[in-house]
Amino acid sequence: MVVFYCIGWVAKLNTHVVLVTGSTGFVGKALTDELLLQGYHVVASVRHSSDTFPPNVKQVNVGDLLPSTNWMPALKDVEVVIHLAARVHVMNDSASDQLKEFRKINTLATLNLAKQSVEAGVKRFIFVSSIKVNGEMTEPKHPFTTNDDYIPIDPYGLSKYEAEQGLLALAKETGMEVVIIRPPLIYGPGVKANFSSMMKWVYKGVPLPLGAIHNQRSLVALENMVSFIIHCISHPKAINEVFLISDGEDVSTTELLHKIAKAFGKRTLLFSVPTSLIRYTAKLFGKGDVVNRLCGSLQVDSSKARNLLGWQPTITMDEQLNKTVEAYLNEKTL
Repeated sequence: MVVFYCIGWVAKLNTHVVLVTGSTGFVGKALTDELLLQGYHVVASVRHSSDTFPPNVKQVNVGDLLPSTNWMPALKDVEVVIHLAARVHVMNDSASDQLKEFRKINTLATLNLAKQSVEAGVKRFIFVSSIKVNGEMTEPKHPFTTNDDYIPIDPYGLSKYEAEQGLLALAKETGMEVVIIRPPLIYGPGVKANFSSMMKWVYKGVPLPLGAIHNQRSLVALENMVSFIIHCISHPKAINEVFLISDGEDVSTTELLHKIAKAFGKRTLLFSVPTSLIRYTAKLFGKGDVVNRLCGSLQVDSSKARNLLGWQPTITMDEQLNKTVEAYLNEKTL
């Protein structure tokens, strides 16, 4: 029997049936693979059957993630639900009522799954939320904490916040254990969106006016994110708690670009432009949100995960960036 030891507790593997939603996504695929390696029995909820899963993953077609989705076929014998599926925050969202759309998927559909999980006898519900519940930016040396008293105004962040509140209320009413995780930007092999764009800029040697950005941003490596989620499956002190998670290696945008370049084995072509001028120019072209991510700070205090649960990151930022770059280069050669 495989036994996983941690400070003050012992978790026996091969005993949990785990349902993963969003199992074909960036985090979901990596999580499913690691769960299998650690001996868990995995159920993957899918919209369409896929041949990308190993044969020992039980696929259950539940259709679209909606407030009316019937989860009962997927919840049979499940002890732990890890809910990753969501309507993600996207730039230039074309929905006429963004908050309504985010609430439908991220709030109402989540609570529908949670209520059916109670009916099915699920013991623990792990909800991957977002750091946007805390806000968009932090002041220098004032990282977000789980004690922040803040209600987000961003539609995506608000929909996640409302889901969190509903889950914690459901936990009190029913006794089902809830764990909430709020990650910042997750990076690793297969990462898309802005992080992928940064890698492309560095790979192509594009000169960038980002040589003097003195912000601080927390990130979480894909392997660390997966490690922490699995850590929360059985840990008794995770019950009904909210966690912020990160690598514990905050970096400026300039430092991050240097690290990416090092992983590529390239020199960074950065020149220094005052942040105020970058912001002003971006605002003229309607790119204020993008520049906020490049120039603004967003730090999280993940000490609760370490101190309460005894969790430690399994990979450094440099190590994860090396793997991310390797995957990027392999994809370009296919």
